[in-house]
Amino acid sequence: MKFPPSAKARRAALGGAAALLLVAANGPAAADFAGRAWHEYTINQESYKERYGHWDVVDVPEEFRINAIHAALLHTGKVLLIAGSGNDEKNFRAGTFQSVLWDPERNTFKQVPTPKDMFCAGHAQLPDGRLLVAGGTARYEKLTGDVKRAGGAMLVKNENPDAPRMLPAGTTFVGGSGKEYRSQFPVLVPRAEKGGDGGGAGGKKVMVTASQARVYVESVVEGEQGITQTADQYRVKGLTGDDARDVYGLAAKLGLDKKDFQGLREAYEFDPVAERYVPVDPMAEARWYPTLVTLRDGRVLTVSGLDDMGEIIYGKNEIYDPRTRTWSPGPNRYFPTYPALFLTGGGKLFYSGSNAGYGPADKGRTPGLWDVDANTFVPVPGLADQEMTETSASVLLPPAQEQKVMIMGGGGVGEAHESSRRTAIADLSDSAPRYVPGPDLPRATRYLNAVLTPDDQVFTTGGSADYRGKRGSDILRAQYYDPRNRVFRPAADPTVGRDYHSEALLLPDGRIAVFGSNPLFADKDDTRTGVFEKRIEVFTPPSLFRGHRPAAVTGPLEAERGETVALPGADPRDVATVRLMRPSAVTHATDVEQRSIALRPASGDGALSVTVPDDPSLVPDGWYMLFVTDREGTPSRAAWVHVR
Repeated sequence: MKFPPSAKARRAALGGAAALLLVAANGPAAADFAGRAWHEYTINQESYKERYGHWDVVDVPEEFRINAIHAALLHTGKVLLIAGSGNDEKNFRAGTFQSVLWDPERNTFKQVPTPKDMFCAGHAQLPDGRLLVAGGTARYEKLTGDVKRAGGAMLVKNENPDAPRMLPAGTTFVGGSGKEYRSQFPVLVPRAEKGGDGGGAGGKKVMVTASQARVYVESVVEGEQGITQTADQYRVKGLTGDDARDVYGLAAKLGLDKKDFQGLREAYEFDPVAERYVPVDPMAEARWYPTLVTLRDGRVLTVSGLDDMGEIIYGKNEIYDPRTRTWSPGPNRYFPTYPALFLTGGGKLFYSGSNAGYGPADKGRTPGLWDVDANTFVPVPGLADQEMTETSASVLLPPAQEQKVMIMGGGGVGEAHESSRRTAIADLSDSAPRYVPGPDLPRATRYLNAVLTPDDQVFTTGGSADYRGKRGSDILRAQYYDPRNRVFRPAADPTVGRDYHSEALLLPDGRIAVFGSNPLFADKDDTRTGVFEKRIEVFTPPSLFRGHRPAAVTGPLEAERGETVALPGADPRDVATVRLMRPSAVTHATDVEQRSIALRPASGDGALSVTVPDDPSLVPDGWYMLFVTDREGTPSRAAWVHVR
């Protein structure tokens, strides 16, 4: 079915024609206006939409416009947008933490009470459809010159083997020189350990080993008077007697140098039915900028991040068990923050090289296959511009059975101006996988968002050529990557620039929604401070303008791996492919959740059925969107399928 041009398009056409008559009389300004009017007319033509698709800005009521840092699609069809403090220190100091649920079908919004600052947390889809959110922000960074009070890490010791010690936030530690420092967070110091033979008469002497925990402290006084350059032991103000001897602090340098963001230990499950956060056991390590990745047994591995001191975590990874809602130690291996880790055949994780930046430039940047069980890592060579993987995009190419991962774009380490056009593809099914070059991006791009589509394409959009859109470098372009033919083809241009802190994901109706963007500046000369982009823009693919759409499967459905499942509602005569697509949980151009699994359609007695692969490293437990597409590549609306 074809639709006539909208009233908006007709007005644009008339305006464009009128404007063209004024060009000669009014010079460049009129020509520019006429060009914009003609462009508006062109992109609203049905023939244009059928070839390139179309963008629409969503009408979001003012009270629901937030700084979307994270976006996750839930099995209810709603999108959870998490801002936390939204990279706004005023919100952080005020304790204003935000999450919003958006229903794209009805275009309705709902505020969700947000218990902690989940700004720059990690997230993963759980087998029962809940979303695990772990980590976030305990403290904002302070640049050198902005730091008013000397501070740093205090190691708190407890020599009492009979009782742990809880010290509240605000506990004062006094050094040998009389300088005082206050803890910024509460700290629990475990009881000391008894054990071993101390070598006394009859071997009965008991040895006591002091326990320890770290806490961030700041000087009671401002300025250089609070600086300590040497190691010292600190008594806890207010403790007396045995308590004063048993519990004390140790610290080295406490200075006015730059203080990085500090992470949270807290973790929550978001319940998409009750639409609320449910607290679970905290992690052992505080984490800011961590990656959470699902393992083949349904547990979730959390990797990397900045800790409660603002220091990069060198390998203390943890595993969350959704059955017990508890954490346990994971394999010890270092990665930079927000590493892109993909679950692959046999349960290994592939590190594509993509990351979000924090960490040394010469460590943890090499792509490779990580056997989590054995904790071995085999590098995957061949990646060009390996020093430009920061803020790059990575995807497990469709269909997931082919085990190919693609990396696209990226920039230099830190605030470097450079970005890359490089793409590369690693075939992990090869006995000795290596990256091989793919086609260049149309422009060098960092912060590119990449979204898998039901017709086995990769839709890429936005990004900037420079760090956080500096020098007016946002890229208003979108394109599809065709894995079969290894080419990019253009799509309609978005109207909203997107760089740092932007996200994109596939919706159940086949459209693609894009959120966020946090540019440093608002002009090409970098003189005006940038404003966080609160608009939501939605892309409707070309296929959805072609008039015919396959019938949707009637859902929701339950399925077991290895099981053949009937697809009620589908017409076998109208189905070319069937895909299971895992819903996204995306932030910082990192989406390790999305994957597209090919299901072979079979028909009999006029009914359609598919068999779900039995490999949990290919199809982890959880909720999936099931799309059928016709021979033109037009997708149905998705049915939700719960795979166990």
